[in-house]
This record gives sequence, C-alpha cells and structure tokens, in this order.
Amino acid sequence: MEHADLLPRDAAVQLIDAEGGIVDDPRFSLPDADTLLDAYRGLVEGRRINDQASALVRQGRLAVYPSSHGQEACQIGAALSLGADDWLFPTYRDSVAVIARGVAPAEAMVLLKGDWHSGYDVRQHHVAPQATPLATQLLHAVGFAYAAKKRGEKTVVLALCGDGATSEGDFHEALNFAAVFHVPVVFFVQNNEFAISVPLSRQTAAPSLAHKAIGYGMPGQRVDGNDVAAVLAVLGEAVARARSGGGPTLVEAHTYRMQAHTNADDDTRYRERAEVQAWVARDPLTRLRAHLTTTGALTSDREAEHAAHAEETAAAMREALNLDGEIDPEDLFRFVTEARSPQREEQWQMLRGEIERTHEPTGGAR
Repeated sequence: MEHADLLPRDAAVQLIDAEGGIVDDPRFSLPDADTLLDAYRGLVEGRRINDQASALVRQGRLAVYPSSHGQEACQIGAALSLGADDWLFPTYRDSVAVIARGVAPAEAMVLLKGDWHSGYDVRQHHVAPQATPLATQLLHAVGFAYAAKKRGEKTVVLALCGDGATSEGDFHEALNFAAVFHVPVVFFVQNNEFAISVPLSRQTAAPSLAHKAIGYGMPGQRVDGNDVAAVLAVLGEAVARARSGGGPTLVEAHTYRMQAHTNADDDTRYRERAEVQAWVARDPLTRLRAHLTTTGALTSDREAEHAAHAEETAAAMREALNLDGEIDPEDLFRFVTEARSPQREEQWQMLRGEIERTHEPTGGAR
C-alpha cells in the first residue's frame, strides 16, 4: 500500500447530511433501505436505553452511567458492522453497542450497577467485558485477534475507544503490534471532543486522530460519527479488509458527547451550553428519520412499532434492576480462573467457615 493511501481524507466521510439528504461519495455507497431501517430501529432503542439508564441512576438502581446519548450512530454502526463470529471489545460508554450485539439490557448494566464481573457470557455474545480503564481493552483486542489469526480463523475484532484513550501508552502499543503483525483488528475511535473535562485540543496536535494511523503503517479514515450510514460503510470496508488479510485500520468518528461524562460530572464547568446546543441539529436519530421518511421507507406504523419495542426494552431494564439479586459469596472464587486452584479452594473453605460461624444460632438463656 502506498503511503498516500494510509492518509485519511481532509473531511470526514458523510453519506446523509444533517437534513437527511443524500451525499454522493466516490468511494462509499449508501447502505440499502433494509439495512438503514435496521439501523434506525437500533438508534431508537439505543436512545431509549440511554434515557432509561440515566433515570435508573437518579433512582439509585445504577451506581453510575456513562451515557452515549448523541453517539448512538457509532454504537449501532459498530454492532451491525460485525459478523456473528466477530468480536467486540467495548469501553464503559458502549452499553448500547453491547446490547445491540445481543446482550440482554439488564445483563449489560450489571457492571454499572456495581455487581460482580461483566454480567454476561462473553463467549456466547462475542463481546468482551466493558473496560473502565482507558485503552487497556485495545491490548486485549489485539491479542485476541492475533490468536485468531494464528489459528487460521476469519475472526475480525472491533476495538472501541474514545479520544482520551489515544493519549495512553496502551493505545500506541496496541496499534504498533497490530500493524507489525498484520492483525485483523479495526480500531474505532469515538471522538466526542472531551475526555471528561479535557478537550481534544489538549490531547493531540495532529490534524486528526485518524492521521495517527500512518505512523504505524496502517490506513486511517475519518467518518461523520452522527451519520450511521457513513459509519456502516466505513466500518464495513475496514472489517472486510481485515477479514481478507489486509490488516488493521484506524477509524475516527467525529461525534459529540451531548450529556455529562457520567452522573458524577458537572459539564457546565468546562463547556458552554451554546456549544452543546449546536450539536442538537446533527442528532443521528433525527437525521436518519428524516432520510427514511423522505424516501418512504419509514412509515408511521413502522415508527410506532420501533417505539413500542424500545419501550419494552426499557420496561425490562426497569423490572430487572428493581430486583435485589441474591449474593453468592462463592462467586468471589468461582470466576477467577476456569479451574479453581488448591489455594483458591482453601481460601473459599476458610471464608465459608467464617460465614457459617457467623450464622450459627446463639445459645439459649442461662
């Protein structure tokens, strides 16, 4: 591949503009109507999940929730771009993508509730546990993809991260290893302009985050992260390239974090309301709705069906998270390793003995 082919475009790829109109592109094609309808259903459900999860935080049923409100096109595009045998390595802000890959909403919220482990079977869904440390999941993703390559599998790994993660050493190590060993992984950076309170201008002096790719010898691409059609097209090409043996790609999605970092953050301290309001017109949900309505693909009946399905998902989340689960102390040892070592078993027996002694009935009155 020529060096010039590794450089991203000056402007992000866009296939549907903010008003829902089609943008012609010499390289990427607009996905078909059925694909866009599937994506729209995902956007509707994703928005409802974000809103419901934020409400559950206020009710004390979730400990924390990093909302992806406004970033749902990235979430749904990531999930839909993968095949059944591919793997997703998400961050803490990617609950909507996790759910779109088939994980039950209540199980996806276990980590954010403060319960043990990730809450879902990673092997069943091909979704790694959500990572709260920045960029650590990128190394895991690369290692997993390298192992799949060594086994001769056609598995592609999609590794998600934010703009703040690109300043971490793990980001460099993951991209360098992936490029040197030609690993089938796609790095998908959701650039939402802020790493908590740190703006992008304090993260990098590069023309864009996608420009970092050429330093590793892999292609970089920029995409309008609020245009789910463009996200699907760009990620689809990167996934196909990785599956065919073309190696890794770095994709940067330009989007915006519409809400605070988490419920513990006061974003009014570091950004103006007018800045946030300016992104309302670029909303991924209303953009795709406008396009599908104009083309006649989205009818009022179908719209109502999607809304009802999203409400059912939200109701199931509320019901599940309003239940107090039973705590099994043995879970502390059951899931540390696949086979429990003698030392772990000894520790468990010691703890069990302490629990049993605590619950022994006291003697009667003398």
